[in-house]
Amino acid sequence: MQVQEPAPGGPHDGLYGGARTLAMLAVALSVLLSVIDYAIANVALPTIAHDIHASPSSSIWVINAYQLASVISILPLAAVGDRIGYARMCRIGLALFVLASLLCAASTTLLELSLARALQGFGGACIMSVNAALLRFIYPHRIIGRGIALNGLVIAAGVALGPTIAAGVLSVANWPWLFLINLPLGGVALLFAITSLPRTPTRDTRFDGRSAVLNALAFGSLIVSFDRLAHGDGPIGSVALLGFGTICLVALVRRQLGRPDPLLPIDLLLLGGFRAAVLTGFLGFVASNFFIISMPFTLEDVLGRTAVQTGLLITPWPLAIVVVAPFIGRLSDRAPAAVISTIGLLMVATGFCALWLMPARPSDLDIAWRIGLAGAGFGVFQPPNNRAMLVAAPVERAGSASGMISVARLLGQTVGAMLVAMTFALLGSSANRACLALASATALCAAGISASRLRTSRTTVAVQ
Repeated sequence: MQVQEPAPGGPHDGLYGGARTLAMLAVALSVLLSVIDYAIANVALPTIAHDIHASPSSSIWVINAYQLASVISILPLAAVGDRIGYARMCRIGLALFVLASLLCAASTTLLELSLARALQGFGGACIMSVNAALLRFIYPHRIIGRGIALNGLVIAAGVALGPTIAAGVLSVANWPWLFLINLPLGGVALLFAITSLPRTPTRDTRFDGRSAVLNALAFGSLIVSFDRLAHGDGPIGSVALLGFGTICLVALVRRQLGRPDPLLPIDLLLLGGFRAAVLTGFLGFVASNFFIISMPFTLEDVLGRTAVQTGLLITPWPLAIVVVAPFIGRLSDRAPAAVISTIGLLMVATGFCALWLMPARPSDLDIAWRIGLAGAGFGVFQPPNNRAMLVAAPVERAGSASGMISVARLLGQTVGAMLVAMTFALLGSSANRACLALASATALCAAGISASRLRTSRTTVAVQ
């Protein structure tokens, strides 16, 4: 199967002038709302657990409920977006997110808060399942890389702003206000989404509910089982859940084969370039989570930095992504993703390896430049790799491609978090350095898969 990029100047070749600016503002605000809220909840978890009288181990479901709901619903929601329009799906997501934020603020027990967070994760998945697809109708084909880079910049800014906002709110108010601040931001985002997002084509096909159920059972069971295994919780039950999830995944794949509009985009994954981009993105986020989750422990427990110093020392990561985004956006529209993404991932691997090889008593500058190098590499790798996924799909399958971009990110983050937990459980005090070594090795693997696309490109050119 050969998928061609849509011709520039075609019927869906983007918006221009102020219309493009307003539509991109709607997408940016929607994505920012979802990303900031996830980062805020992570930082505020100890405070929330104390106030609702939940143990640290059980309170993690405030985070897990959001992440799990997002992962199991991304692909079904992307399929629904193909049918009802990406702009409408984004608006539905914003409305659900605002409602769920209100329910989170009103929660008084762990169960109530976890259920509200699951609804919030579902609303966030509505947004993230179609945000990349919307870029295809906002930006002309020749400069779509700029839109993807800007989207990545917004995500990086949300990650960077989340802890700061959480600290600021908690210094003057109690934790429910962390969710109440979503109401005005969500209201503004919804206003722009209603008035500015472009109408996108819809598909008059039947939604495959059975595949959606199999998808939820497969991903949900696999994630929960791996999480239980990573924490050493009930190995027999965990293995049984793992087996059930595997059976559901096999059934899902078999059901998708040969379907013209598969919920799990098997047809796109059969394309070498698309498959390589998905694997590259997945491993890139596994590598980044090895660093992001373990580094605060390294800085505080091993290197003796305070919590404030730790936050400042990690800032070069998102800051570097923000700095390189405008340049990489333009470059990704001109140079092959295999080249740029590979270079970026080699930078990431070098930065993580340099952190692993740090002296026993590094200065703040020793730490900061290494983190900055890795962050810059991540900012170089991601936009062209996402662009490669998005433009590989025909325009009517943009929702599926957009969903897979989010799936690669969410699964990479989830698997990375589980592997960090497993590493700490197995290695104890030496796990901090091991995580940095594993982060570098994983980034090198991602670079190898990314570089494999160069061989594919040369083979295609030779055949032509």
